[in-house]
Amino acid sequence: MEKSVPAPPVGDTDEADLVRLAQEDPSTFAALYQLYLSRVYNYVRARLASEEEAADLTQQIFLQALNALPAYQARGTPFAAWLFQIARNAVIDHYRRRKRFVSWDALPGMFHAPPGQEEIDALLIHRERLARLKTLVARLAPFERELLALRFAAGLSSPEIAQVVGKSPAAVKKQLTRLLHALKEQYSEQ
Repeated sequence: MEKSVPAPPVGDTDEADLVRLAQEDPSTFAALYQLYLSRVYNYVRARLASEEEAADLTQQIFLQALNALPAYQARGTPFAAWLFQIARNAVIDHYRRRKRFVSWDALPGMFHAPPGQEEIDALLIHRERLARLKTLVARLAPFERELLALRFAAGLSSPEIAQVVGKSPAAVKKQLTRLLHALKEQYSEQ
C-alpha cells in the first residue's frame, strides 16, 4: 500500500517554497495545482468553446507543468507567468489542431449572467448590453482578445501578462489601458 504525502497548506507556504517542494517531491505538486486550478481553468474556458474542452485542456496543462517542473528556474519569472505561458501555448496548439472560433455564448455564465435581477426588463437590458459588448470584442485583434482573457479570465497582473506574451510590463499595461479605454469609448458611442 502506497502512503500518500499530504500537500503543504497553501496559506502557510509561499509560492517559491511550494515550487521547490514540488521539484523535490512531485507528490507535493497538488498544492500548486490547488493554488492555480481555478485561474488556469477560467483562462482556458474564456478561450475555448465548451466546458468539457476547457476541463480537458486544463488537466493537460497541469500535466505538462508537472513534467516540466524539474527544469523550471525562477530567474526573475514568477511561477504563475511560467504556468500561463504553458497554458497559452496549449490553447494555441489546440486551435492549430481544431481551427475553431470561440463564440461569446460559450464563455462561462459568470461573464454574462444578469446582475441578480430577475425582472424581464432588467434581463433584456442586460442582454442588449452584452450583445453590444460582444460585437466590440469580436472586432478586436486576436492578440487583444488574448490580453483581455489573461487579465480578466486568468486574473493576471500586467507584469505577469508581460512574462506570458514576451513584452515589457509597461507595454502590456499601456496596451490594456488603451484597449479598455477604446472599448469604453466605442461602447458609449453605440
